Amino acid sequence: MVPNAPADSQRLLASLGESELFKSYARAYTGVTGMVVRLRSLETWRPVRRRERRGNQYCALMAEQNQTCAACLRTQDRLARAAAHRPATLACPYGLMETAVPLKLGSRTIGLLQSGHVLPRSPTPESFQRAVAQATKFGTAIDNDRVRNAYFATPVVAPQQLARATELLAIFADHLSLRSNQLVLQATHAEPEAITRAKEYIRQHSAEELTLGQVARAVHMSLFHFCKLFHKASGSTFTEFVARTRIEQAKTFLLKPHRRISEIAFEVGFQSLTHFNRVFRKITGESPTQYRAHLPTGPS
Repeated sequence: MVPNAPADSQRLLASLGESELFKSYARAYTGVTGMVVRLRSLETWRPVRRRERRGNQYCALMAEQNQTCAACLRTQDRLARAAAHRPATLACPYGLMETAVPLKLGSRTIGLLQSGHVLPRSPTPESFQRAVAQATKFGTAIDNDRVRNAYFATPVVAPQQLARATELLAIFADHLSLRSNQLVLQATHAEPEAITRAKEYIRQHSAEELTLGQVARAVHMSLFHFCKLFHKASGSTFTEFVARTRIEQAKTFLLKPHRRISEIAFEVGFQSLTHFNRVFRKITGESPTQYRAHLPTGPS
């Protein structure tokens, strides 16, 4: 069942955050870019702490100050709203850049992949004084050696490099979205074995013309009983589940630039391009062309 409550999304995000898929990607992303990536919900945000080995120590020091922490919270709120549907990059009051990309479950954004806390150019005595002046407006004094050293130790990532890193985040967010849908669609802990087998049968034959009766026979159930049990166990109708399964496969194919949309539509099991476009928009909130346009492409 697709999670509707914030608590459901939080549990799903926690499960994803503990997955080896996320951990291995986060290690690789940090190794390549030097930036930390975090998985967060739209509603909550955790500031950097000084004890975090790879965290930005300047940001951690700022987070200890009530007034500057409040300003950071406002920035985080702006970033969450800007990245609700597409990747976004914003500057905090001190000029540090932060990037977030949406993590979607179907058409709904359930969380963000967030990275950054970097400067777009090398810090200078002048830029530090601007930061001091900004902090003074917040009623905070930061003109001391500890903060100055942390500021000048802030990683520098040029805008073009940050844009490339954002593309990596967007690709991974799409992979995590696929994993999210798998977790929701499978729900093996809460469904009868026959429904689990039915879902696996649908995944294996999703490119074919599937009927309710065909799948019911495959799991040795009557049509009436299977229809009722499938809806109760999965939280969706048979038709909705088949459509979502096909759309998730199509999203993977759309990452490959050489694949034509019409070709993908028929390959995943739709009998017409019009029907494919209509179902894709209903599930993801945008057309296949729009979806492909704002996502980086994968290997061909």
